[in-house]
Amino acid sequence: MKKRIVYGILTFLLLFIEVLIALFVHDCIIRPYVGDILVVILLYTFVRIWIPEKIRLLPLYIFLFASCVELLQMIHIVEILGVENNTFLRVLMGSVFDVQDILCYGIGCTILGIYELVILFKQRE
Repeated sequence: MKKRIVYGILTFLLLFIEVLIALFVHDCIIRPYVGDILVVILLYTFVRIWIPEKIRLLPLYIFLFASCVELLQMIHIVEILGVENNTFLRVLMGSVFDVQDILCYGIGCTILGIYELVILFKQRE
């Protein structure tokens, strides 16, 4: 139960940071790169609220999910679904494909993979 609370707090904090970045940061580093790195970490903490025990290869699964969402942007999924006028869904799903986003997801998931290795190493001690 304690792990779920910690992951819930982290999810809330990361979501708050993501919203602040989206609303107030209009630069060429934090918003396009750090925001994309943080979003996969946000997804990780959200999954961990519901499934706090180890999931083998979770960072990889999150990377694949985030990359699929990014690839759907290439085919303009927002327009296909008819939600281009819904600001929330358009922002949530994204509307512009960028291969650099996939690279940022990879960096974020690599950080998560290292985190999981450190946790696993500490549990074996």
